[in-house]
Amino acid sequence: MRYNKNFKDYELLDMANGQKLEKWGKYILIRPDPQILWKNKMFPELWNKAHAKYIRSNTGGGYWEKLKNMEDNWQINYKDLVFNLKPMGFKHTGLFPEQAVNWDFIYDKIKQRTDMNKEVNVLNLFAYTGGATLACSKAGAFVCHVDSSQGMTNWAKENLKSSNMENNKVRFIVDDVVKFVSREIRRNNKYDVIIMDPPSYGRGKNKEVWSIEKDLFDLLELCSKLLSDNPLCVLINTYTGGLSGTIIMNMANMIFKKNNVKKVSFDEIGIKQKNTDIFLPCGITTICEF
Repeated sequence: MRYNKNFKDYELLDMANGQKLEKWGKYILIRPDPQILWKNKMFPELWNKAHAKYIRSNTGGGYWEKLKNMEDNWQINYKDLVFNLKPMGFKHTGLFPEQAVNWDFIYDKIKQRTDMNKEVNVLNLFAYTGGATLACSKAGAFVCHVDSSQGMTNWAKENLKSSNMENNKVRFIVDDVVKFVSREIRRNNKYDVIIMDPPSYGRGKNKEVWSIEKDLFDLLELCSKLLSDNPLCVLINTYTGGLSGTIIMNMANMIFKKNNVKKVSFDEIGIKQKNTDIFLPCGITTICEF
């Protein structure tokens, strides 16, 4: 499992009974996670320090119950990046901290090339609030950030501004990912790095339906036509429980063979619980290197 060791403002403090206790900067939150099957808390005294808890509803969704005084919005840092957080519906805060291990990988890849004064163009699909966008921009890349949600795109812009990078070259696109990629092919635009974090199921801004099992192969085929003559990598992150990393790797090998892919690998990414050797898996990342 790949995991980040340097996220000072985020910590996984404990896990038990389908819940995780997390420190997000100055606040501690309790959120559900169905993978936490064990019942014993390792640090029971810490749970009383939580500021808020997400309560699932029997009819779907849920709500946040505040246990102590806390602001509606706050910030945390990862290295030089600044992220704006807030408790959202469906238990989220606007950031997936396990992705920091991928941010570091992409940053290092890009920096090796930009340090030689070579241009790097990045396409970030299903880009959410822009964690990968910020990391790529910090490394000196030109980034095209694509997400179907205007609200998430505005949030990404706020994160860029909070990180003092609002003047960096980032192009924000609110659109259905497949439609945008198809247009980029017709425009003959090319990218050195493609990142994607597709949901299991979703809808575009015009009610386009996305299903990862049905649509991922075709999207990867389209993306193969967007790669430059000297690409760096394609990074595919997935959360779908029943979709094996081996399946994604198989597809990537088939599709990017025409782009002379040198190595395709996958691994779980996750978070290490503080002061223990316990890990929480948080998805699978497939990396194609050229």
